[in-house]
Amino acid sequence: MQSPLQAPAAATDPKSVNVNLTTGTGVDIEWKDGHRSHYNFAYLRDACPCALCNEERDKTSRQPGEPAKPVPGALPMFKPSAKPVSAEGIGKYAIRFKWNDGHDLGIYSWQFLREVCPCRECAAARAAG
Repeated sequence: MQSPLQAPAAATDPKSVNVNLTTGTGVDIEWKDGHRSHYNFAYLRDACPCALCNEERDKTSRQPGEPAKPVPGALPMFKPSAKPVSAEGIGKYAIRFKWNDGHDLGIYSWQFLREVCPCRECAAARAAG
């Protein structure tokens, strides 16, 4: 008896997701294809995929995850680090964070998170084009 054919696991489907709210270390995702990604919260906040944040990044030619340049005269040591107050799953395709700065518009789809994976391997693949 033959076993039924199984479609390969999509690279953008997570096998497990661990949001480390209490430790503040970020989000760890193990993808169904075996790849593992770690996103620190500052990176995720800077990568927010909402329309407002995309527009702001476009004005300054920043890539998702790239921090904004400091405002002249601002005291960066008094700026609180980005941390989510809460996180919630959006269906089976995404996660949304409510950030300590009050922002909560970004819906981080699994596909988007895989595309902006900050690991060396993925960063090198993006740089290669």
